[in-house]
Amino acid sequence: MMRASLIELEAVIAVATFKSFRAAARELEMSPSALSHAVSALEQRLGVRLFHRTTRSVSLSAAGEHVVRRLQPALREVSSSLEEVHELRDTPSGTLRINTSKGAAQIEVLPMVLEMRRRHPDVRVELVTEDRFVDIVAEGFDAGVRLAEAVPQDMIAIPCGGDLSMAVVGAPSYFARRPAPKAPRDLLEHECIRRRMASGEVYRWELERRGREVAVDVRGALTLDNDDLALQAAVAGAGLAYVSERAAAADIEAGRLARVLAAWTPPFPGLRLFHPSNRLVRAALRAFIGIVRASTADRGRRGKAGRGRSA
Repeated sequence: MMRASLIELEAVIAVATFKSFRAAARELEMSPSALSHAVSALEQRLGVRLFHRTTRSVSLSAAGEHVVRRLQPALREVSSSLEEVHELRDTPSGTLRINTSKGAAQIEVLPMVLEMRRRHPDVRVELVTEDRFVDIVAEGFDAGVRLAEAVPQDMIAIPCGGDLSMAVVGAPSYFARRPAPKAPRDLLEHECIRRRMASGEVYRWELERRGREVAVDVRGALTLDNDDLALQAAVAGAGLAYVSERAAAADIEAGRLARVLAAWTPPFPGLRLFHPSNRLVRAALRAFIGIVRASTADRGRRGKAGRGRSA
């Protein structure tokens, strides 16, 4: 069986790419004579010329074109495999790309990313926020963070923070003019701040109590596409807003907002960090998963302690 070394194969591809032995040698950090010897040795064992050489030019022969056409994909695969193994080393490094929504980034993900940077300064983190759901594999992300219900079935999902709940909130100035709603149907009599989703659809407020689910197509003159703006508008007395309870917590505690219909907004499974199940997990992603798990477990312990004190 005819064997070829990796350096010989890389030399052939480099010469074919640069059409120059000298330029190929610089790219591979070899001397021109060593590179020329590697190519000549492979040609001798193959019994064919891979290149036509003159004092002024280098071009592929018919046999060389065939070899390069078959060889390039195989070498790319070898290079990719070696890079994956390199990324499995114990010390996290490189760039970690995470895709999530803006709300999830503000509520949960950014503090974990900052902790990742504190612990692993050699890791660069790129956090991309967008409301549309993306294919993290097709768009080159290492992981995504979304609500549990939105994670594809073929992904490995890890809890990222605790359960979440929504909240219907309004400013004291708004409730000075109108009575607080007692049931979902009462929302139809209120000025509500509507939310337009990334898909273009206007969100119907989803409420639930004791297994009974209700979706209300609320009315209102103001439609926004951003929860931060909805909170600002609600604080200003523009109407009722339906937002994450955690996002509204500071305004509720300060008295700028009051929560209503709390019995109709129970907790639900929250965010999940997810990544492909069929891909090697790089050291940087393993480190970030560890931070997510520890942060989520710590939040769970604090929640149990709080419930114990209030009991």
